[in-house]
Amino acid sequence: MDDQQEGVATEEQVFEALKECYDPEIPVNLVDLGLIYDVKIIDDWVGVKMTLTTPGCGMSGMISQNVRNRVLKVPGVKEADVRIVWDPAWSPARMSPAAKKKLGMNG
Repeated sequence: MDDQQEGVATEEQVFEALKECYDPEIPVNLVDLGLIYDVKIIDDWVGVKMTLTTPGCGMSGMISQNVRNRVLKVPGVKEADVRIVWDPAWSPARMSPAAKKKLGMNG
């Protein structure tokens, strides 16, 4: 990975980075929880559209700042913006099978 030229980040790199971000109350990363709705990459700028499990989440500022900080560590990223949206609303159906299994939701 050290050999990668300082170029444009890939969506795959950004999603791998986002797998290191967690909701502090749930032991599953934001990607597997289904909270990341979209990633846009324009040159050295990355925009992340995401949601939270509930609109009243008191940790929204901390979570979005963690996401931004982690995306900024991806090679080739100089600017990052995180937008929290509520439409469409999140539901457990958006979770990956691995996340459901980890949380004991066999359904």
